[in-house]
Amino acid sequence: MTQNHRPNATPAPVSRRFCAAPMMDWSDRHCRTFWRLLSRETLLYTEMVTTGALIHGDRARHLDYNAVEHPLALQLGGSNPTELAECARMAEDWGYDEVNLNCGCPSDRVQNNKIGACLMTEPTLVAECIDAMQQAVSIPVTVKHRIGVDDMDAYEGLSQFVGTIAETGCRTFIVHARKAWLKGLSPKENRTVPPLDYDRVRQLKREYPDLEIIINGGINTLEQAETLLEDLDGVMIGREIYTNPYLLARVDQQLFGATRPVPTRAEVLDAFRDYMGTELAQGVSLKYMTRHILGLYQGQPGGRQFRRIISERAFKPGAGLEVLDAARARVEPDIMAV
Repeated sequence: MTQNHRPNATPAPVSRRFCAAPMMDWSDRHCRTFWRLLSRETLLYTEMVTTGALIHGDRARHLDYNAVEHPLALQLGGSNPTELAECARMAEDWGYDEVNLNCGCPSDRVQNNKIGACLMTEPTLVAECIDAMQQAVSIPVTVKHRIGVDDMDAYEGLSQFVGTIAETGCRTFIVHARKAWLKGLSPKENRTVPPLDYDRVRQLKREYPDLEIIINGGINTLEQAETLLEDLDGVMIGREIYTNPYLLARVDQQLFGATRPVPTRAEVLDAFRDYMGTELAQGVSLKYMTRHILGLYQGQPGGRQFRRIISERAFKPGAGLEVLDAARARVEPDIMAV
C-alpha cells in the first residue's frame, strides 16, 4: 500500500489555501490516509523528520507514504545546510510535493539539537539552510515558524526573520501565531498558553504582499478560516482536525468550491476499513490505525461508545476489523444490521 520513489514524476502545483498541520506522533501515514478520505484538496504535512534520522536511519520507514496522500509535504528538522540539502533531494526523489523546514517546534529535544523554534534567533543560518535546499531541488521549499521566541517581543524581530529568508527566494511562510517560550513552558503548554496574535501575521502580509503567508494556531472552524482568508493566503489547522476530523469533510466544498457531495461518515469509514484490512494483512497492528479515527463521530449519538470500544479493544493482540465493526454498530445500528 505504501510507495516510495517517483523518480520521473513532476509534482503538480499545490494549493496551500487549507493545510493539515505537521504533528509529532499524530500525522503519520495512516492518519494522513484517513484525512485524505475526508478532503481531496487539503495539503497534508508529515510529522517532522530530522536530518539525522534520514541520513543515518531507516530512510524508507520515514519517507514512504500512500499514493493517495498527495498533495503531500515533508517537514524536516535540522540546521546544517548541507544535510538539509541532502534530505531535500530525498524528498524530491520520493515524490513529495513540497519540503518544509521546521522553525517552530519548542521541545527540549529539538532545542538541544539546534532544531525548531530556537532557529528564529538565527535568521542568517536559516537563510543559508533554505538557500542550500532550494539549490538542491525544484520542488517548493517553505518555512514554518512562530511569531517570536522568548524575549523576541517586537514585530521587527519577526519581520527581520522573514525578510532575511525571503532574500533567498523563498516565497512561502507558515506562521504559528504564538510566541514560543523555550524556557518555562512545556511543548504542550507552548501550543496553548502564549496568546494568539493574528494581527501580527496580518501585518506581516501587509509588509510582504508578494509572499505567501499561511496562518496557523487556534483555528477551530471553517468559518474562522474563511475570515482569516480575507487577509491571508492560507490557513493551517492541527489539533482540531485530529480531535474532530469530520471538520475536513466540508473543506473542499466550503473553501475550494468543489461541487461533489460532502462524504458521509459512513462512506469515509467504509473506505478506511478497506485500507485497514490491507494494512492488517501486511502485519500492521490495528491500534496504529484506529487511534486516528476516535473523533470521527464526535458529537453524534453513540460517538462516545464508538470511541470507548476502539480504545478498549484495538490494542489487544490479534485485534482485527471486528473491533471496528463493533464500534460502528453503536453509531450506525441500522446499517450494521443489514
